[in-house]
Amino acid sequence: MFMGNIGVPTKKLVKAPMATTITDSQKPFSLDPYHVSEEFGFILPAPLMPLLNTQLLESHRELRLAHLALSVMTMGYVWQEGEDDTVKMLPRNLAIPYCEVSQRLGLPPILTHADAVLANWRKRDPQGLFDMENLELLVTLPGGDSVRGFFMVTLLVELAAVPAIKSIPLVINGVQCDDAETVTRALEEFSQAIQGMTDALKLMHVYVKPEVFYGIMRIYLSGWKDNSSMPAGLVYEGVQAEPMEYSGGSAAQSSLLHCFDELLGVKHEAMSGAFLTRMRNYMPPSHKRLIQDISLQPSLRGFVQQQACEPLTAAFQLCVTKLLALRSYHINVVSRFIIVPAARARQLRNQGNISQEETVSRAPTALEEKGTGGSGIMSFLKTVRDRTRDVFNLK
Repeated sequence: MFMGNIGVPTKKLVKAPMATTITDSQKPFSLDPYHVSEEFGFILPAPLMPLLNTQLLESHRELRLAHLALSVMTMGYVWQEGEDDTVKMLPRNLAIPYCEVSQRLGLPPILTHADAVLANWRKRDPQGLFDMENLELLVTLPGGDSVRGFFMVTLLVELAAVPAIKSIPLVINGVQCDDAETVTRALEEFSQAIQGMTDALKLMHVYVKPEVFYGIMRIYLSGWKDNSSMPAGLVYEGVQAEPMEYSGGSAAQSSLLHCFDELLGVKHEAMSGAFLTRMRNYMPPSHKRLIQDISLQPSLRGFVQQQACEPLTAAFQLCVTKLLALRSYHINVVSRFIIVPAARARQLRNQGNISQEETVSRAPTALEEKGTGGSGIMSFLKTVRDRTRDVFNLK
């Protein structure tokens, strides 16, 4: 039984005065919440943004995404007016954060294979397949569906190589342990993966139009080294006063074939080898280090010669055969997407028939005989292929 307050005199309750509240409708009306300036009206005052603070980027993934975005902005800014009206300076608001991110990643401040291919994809359906129908770009360049096709097919070539990458430690450890059987099995996986890379590369003919790649896309992959359109390079304002030179994107910037060459013992001719070595500076440093570390391991080719084991020799030679076939097929792709359109563009110029209706006529003349990385493209590719063939001789 509740007995509270028995015998305690009660106090008369006095109602306190209510606090006065101001509703939104009673507040003084102001333009401030609407981002309207009393000085400029609807005009955005001082629209130039402050420098991006790259210190807010913490993880490797965040830095790679930032490098991709800044790279595409830079390529668009530099090449937006074509090869005849290129810029000489990258504005500080882009140049400074770009170079800061590049320094932290150990990458150059230009669009690389590591950006445009390796870090530029997402699945439309996260649970779906890793295939052309379910992949899309994070950022793109002029060229429509052919841009997506070019980068996504190249990405699928990289994906097809995964079993070969996984085989590399098995091969190296097998050689160190004098285990011919393990090395043989790993090389069989290796050769199958290279065949898968060639099969993936064939999709280039399905998803990319040669005239669009050559006439529209290619200039945006170009650099400012060994390029007559920008012979002095590019000044990165606020970074250094002197122009800097960097090569454009190139398949030679993929770490895959560098790893394969070091493992199989492919030795390149001096000029081609120097170009390939320079392209390693356009790779993530950890990938470059992997290539270097593979080169320091005991010779696989020497191990195969020493073992004189028929299954091992056959597996090794099949790897070389598949790598040779991949490089030969790449030459055919380059011929269709660069050499043939370049010949058509020259023909149109010689005839004085420069028509915007012919997409190839928009292509920059500076790149007709070169890759976007700056190499003399066909002579380079054929020399690399021929040096791959030399590995066959195990005597």
